[in-house]
Amino acid sequence: MDSGPFTYAIGDVHGCAALLDALLERIADHAGDRAHRLVFLGDYIDRGPDSAGVLHTISRLAWAEPDRVTCLMGNHERMLLDALHTPQAAERWLYNGGDATLASFGAHEAADLPRDTLDWIEALPTLHGDAAHWYVHAGFRPGADIPDPDDHNRLWIREPFLEGDHDFGRHVVHGHTPQRNGRPEQRRFRTNLDTGAVYGGMLTAGVFSEMRGPALALLQVRAR
Repeated sequence: MDSGPFTYAIGDVHGCAALLDALLERIADHAGDRAHRLVFLGDYIDRGPDSAGVLHTISRLAWAEPDRVTCLMGNHERMLLDALHTPQAAERWLYNGGDATLASFGAHEAADLPRDTLDWIEALPTLHGDAAHWYVHAGFRPGADIPDPDDHNRLWIREPFLEGDHDFGRHVVHGHTPQRNGRPEQRRFRTNLDTGAVYGGMLTAGVFSEMRGPALALLQVRAR
């Protein structure tokens, strides 16, 4: 296996705090003493039972080791931020699982959530890159500048990103589109790590090296 530092990319968590804790233990065991990075691909909140716990865990990791831990924004974090501004956006967020996030915080509406939590979410980037990979929540529009500068595409796109094989210069690691069979979708130019944890599937981390290409290994945990 590659001798350089690994990057562990973690798919959509959606409030599954217990699965996240178990996966972080798997990652620590796998990495051992090897230098490594963590990249969280977004969608930490909504639908699952403990969004507050997930945000606490991930934000503390990022604050403790900002040079080693990258947390990206997902479309659900974007929906929460939008919910602060209009009733229509708030209704959309609640419809898409925001009610579970409010319950985990003991809050009644988005504006009741802790200010430091909202500030942390608002500062999340939509892209991380290294020499071999792009890490993004949803993907890029084929034919756009590389990497696609449009945050909406980075957070929301499915088609035409998912159809065919599009070369974006580096292997794209993403989530956003749940794979209900519990297996990551590994293609020539992209890897989808959303394996539907909140729907009873797996929570997945892909292990990536400094070489361009798909994961060297996959670490997965499932709810018991």
